[in-house]
Amino acid sequence: MSKQNVSSIGVARFLGYSAFGLFMFFFPLTIGGNSTIPVDHIISAIRTYAPGGASIYAILVMIAGAVSPFIRKTWNKSNMDVFFSMAKVAGAIIGLMLYFNVGPEWLMAKDMGPFLFSKLAIPVGLVIPIGSVFLAFLVGFGLLEFTGVLMTPIMRPVFKTPGRSAIDAVASFVGSYSVGLIITNNVYRQGKYSVREATIIATGFSTVSATFMLIVAKTLGIMDHWGTFFWVTMLVTFAVTAITTRLWPLRSIPDDYFTGKAPEEHTGEGSLFSRAWSEGMETAAEAPSITGLVLSNLKEGLNMAMVVIPSITSIGLLGLVVAKYTPVFDIAGYAFYPFFKLFGLPEAALAGKAAAVSLAEMFLPAILIAKAEVSMVLKFVIAVLCVSEILFFSAIIPCIMGTDIPIKMRDILVIWFERVVLTILIATPIAMALF
Repeated sequence: MSKQNVSSIGVARFLGYSAFGLFMFFFPLTIGGNSTIPVDHIISAIRTYAPGGASIYAILVMIAGAVSPFIRKTWNKSNMDVFFSMAKVAGAIIGLMLYFNVGPEWLMAKDMGPFLFSKLAIPVGLVIPIGSVFLAFLVGFGLLEFTGVLMTPIMRPVFKTPGRSAIDAVASFVGSYSVGLIITNNVYRQGKYSVREATIIATGFSTVSATFMLIVAKTLGIMDHWGTFFWVTMLVTFAVTAITTRLWPLRSIPDDYFTGKAPEEHTGEGSLFSRAWSEGMETAAEAPSITGLVLSNLKEGLNMAMVVIPSITSIGLLGLVVAKYTPVFDIAGYAFYPFFKLFGLPEAALAGKAAAVSLAEMFLPAILIAKAEVSMVLKFVIAVLCVSEILFFSAIIPCIMGTDIPIKMRDILVIWFERVVLTILIATPIAMALF
């Protein structure tokens, strides 16, 4: 094949497949009065027109995830493997109880088991494999490399990550943390992220989607300030990430690679855009068939869903039970009390509890504050915190632990604490200036 033909194929693949991937993940469409990205429309359509099928699918994924570690003989490789294997078994049992509506009254309470099953397990279980299919178009044909070269002057000095990580950040913030983690894990396995870079990206960019942000804003009654909330949240989230990359433990994580060697840095010649274009074209021309990529991504997505869905159900339920029936988070909230009191907020004790409970589930702080008579400043800060803290046990932490990135639970907890404190310190003065 001539060089000209290779170039033509590269251009066609890069422009066509990448444009389709961008459309599926980032182009809002209004269908039936609902404006969201096409991938989300697909998931909503499945849940609307085949709710029974979606529920059965979630149950089957839970069961497969529960038995998988024992079939693969990986359940007891480490203490963490034992913990999450047991969590998956518990999640599958709980899922079956919820599906057949059999269990104690506290489990069947609307804000407990049914909430986790319908609002987290099913949608996340659908978005991971469906998102994986369309990710083949987004990251398999040069867009990742093209974006990587263009964004290197920004991402490397600010976040200490390669330029290609910019697409992880955007995919997570606009789409879903599960989508962002699929990208991160895929790129890490290819040897294009080190352990430290992948950890920074997983714990610093994998936010809940804009859709979740809408729910938080509605819950706290700040939809009149939606635009301000969205942009301030994005600014605070990425500012916190830039700071935490320079703190322990992130700064101490080694730059080891999954493949055993660092990727070659192509400096190239010419302008930044011409180098980016060249990288994108080369990748697009050499990429395997779209069918192969789609099937590979679907398999990886289903494997991740098997890891995540049962864990979301069991660990998330534990967090909700602890928050509702014990004083654990009331006590833990005193760790954040001084940071709210620093700004003279009269609701500092309640705010501290809300901050602490974010570790269990990102919606809980909004629910807690919505039930109380508090100032608009505190509502705004907590709304930002729900997104900026990123790490919580009902979903994202099991997702991260389900990847190939070797992140320690100790490090996740420290990073969560740092993110919460930094969010309070950055978001509170902004909120006080706005309101």
